[in-house]
Amino acid sequence: MKIAVFASGNGSNFEAIAKSMNQGEIEGAIVLVFSDRTDAYVLERAKSLQIPVRSFSPKQFANKVEYEREILKELEAKEVELLVLAGYMRLIGPTLLNAYPNRILNIHPALLPEFPGLHGIRDAFEAGVKQTGVTVHYVDNGVDTGPILAQKRVNIEENETLASLELKIHQAEHQLYPEVVQEVIQAIKKTEN
Repeated sequence: MKIAVFASGNGSNFEAIAKSMNQGEIEGAIVLVFSDRTDAYVLERAKSLQIPVRSFSPKQFANKVEYEREILKELEAKEVELLVLAGYMRLIGPTLLNAYPNRILNIHPALLPEFPGLHGIRDAFEAGVKQTGVTVHYVDNGVDTGPILAQKRVNIEENETLASLELKIHQAEHQLYPEVVQEVIQAIKKTEN
C-alpha cells in the first residue's frame, strides 16, 4: 500500500510509522511526506530515511482548492492509496476528501469527542479530567469529527505536569497509530479482493 504522510511539525508520529514499516509491522511504504511548512523538521526526518518530500505553503496559491489540487497532482504522480495525517495542522478540504474517501487517517491527542481542535492535550490537562488519551479517526469535513477507529486511554496522575502528560500522550500515539494504519491497510485489501 502506497502511503503519503502529511505533517506540519516535528514528525515523531511519522517516524514511529516509518519504523514500524521497516520492522515489517505495516504492509506499506511511505512514498511521500508532504508538509505545508517548508521549515518543518519532519522533512529532515524523511530525507534521512530517503523518503521523497514535497513542501509548499497554501499562501502560494489563490485559494484552498488550487492548493489541494497541487497536492493531489503530487499524490497521483506517486500513486498514493492512503493519506496519514501526523500533526498536519490544516483542515482537509473537499478536493482531497473526494479523491480519498475513507482513505485519510488522523491522530488526535485526546479522547474524542472530548477536547477537539489544536490544543487537545492542554485542554484536557486544564479541565482537570482524570483520563485523556489519543484517538485515531477517519477525516471528514469537520474538525476532529470523523468516524473513530481506535482510542488509547492515558491516566492523568495527581502530580502530572503538562510536559509529563505530553510525553505520555506521544508515547501512546507512537504505539497506537502504527497498529491502526496496519489494520486499515488490511481492511482495504479485504475490500479490494
